[in-house]
Amino acid sequence: MGYSNKQMSQAPVGARRQWAADRALRPPMRSPGRPEPSRAVQRDFWRRIASGVTTVEAAEAVGVSWPVGCRWFRHAGGMPPISLDEPTGRYLSFAEREEIALLRAQDVGVREIARRIGRDPGTISRELRRNAATRGGKPVYRALVAQWKAQQAAKRPKTAKLVGNDGLRKYVQERLSGSVRRPDGTIVRGPETPAWKGLNKPHRQDRPWATAWSPEQISHRLRIDFPDDESMRISHEAIYQSLFIEGRGALKRELVACLRTGRALRVPRARSQNKPQGHVTEDVVLSERPAEAADRAVPGHWEGDLVRHEALCNRAEVKDLRRCAVAAA
Repeated sequence: MGYSNKQMSQAPVGARRQWAADRALRPPMRSPGRPEPSRAVQRDFWRRIASGVTTVEAAEAVGVSWPVGCRWFRHAGGMPPISLDEPTGRYLSFAEREEIALLRAQDVGVREIARRIGRDPGTISRELRRNAATRGGKPVYRALVAQWKAQQAAKRPKTAKLVGNDGLRKYVQERLSGSVRRPDGTIVRGPETPAWKGLNKPHRQDRPWATAWSPEQISHRLRIDFPDDESMRISHEAIYQSLFIEGRGALKRELVACLRTGRALRVPRARSQNKPQGHVTEDVVLSERPAEAADRAVPGHWEGDLVRHEALCNRAEVKDLRRCAVAAA
């Protein structure tokens, strides 16, 4: 029996309509949000980063906003989180999924779709069953949603080695922080390193890496200290990833100050080798100075006409016998 208008008007103010999902036995599903850009876009972004361009330039080149590009770079610690190799033909590509969506919208059968795109009918059937979007209780195949679902299913997250091995994590942390001590209390320094030559950055001489071990030194030393224990093995790259990549939770974030570079993010080699831009560009070199400036006949082109002295703060002088003193305003 239906409800009358009078009965509907007696419902409490602010009451929410009961949806069918409220009566379901499973808990509410969390919305995954907007699907992220395709893997092809992300691979293109990281290839450009590896070539040495800035994060903003790489983001603009692949068609994403610069805040998104900066977030990718920061969350990944400057390290590509995905393989930059093109996927093999074993898996369906986004172009094939678009063609499947178009043919499915025309009510083309599974075997005919498989024949047109050159795939096995079982592959098409599984694709339509697994990666279709549910819209109003009816599965509807959309290429973008199917690509996102396939990417989520392809992830194989695993526990980092330093997270699951407490002894190895303690060994690495002690040497990264330079806190390894002998029984008498003296610090066990890492292997000798070349002297610091950064004359333009003298403040870096007192960084913790003066007594800390580098990831390469730690990785090689493990084989000497634990020759028969295969569980005490880790590559220097895994140590760098534990420091740089957010969410690993294996090593303390502040240990990046103990690295030789002191960087909190990995900088691509091509970018680190870029020459810094000079403050004097080609259009302001002295050889191209105009004749009136080179002759110094006009005030404003004199070397000392803008110099102020503590004792002569109200005037400026050009100490040249061929010039006269000019009173400053």
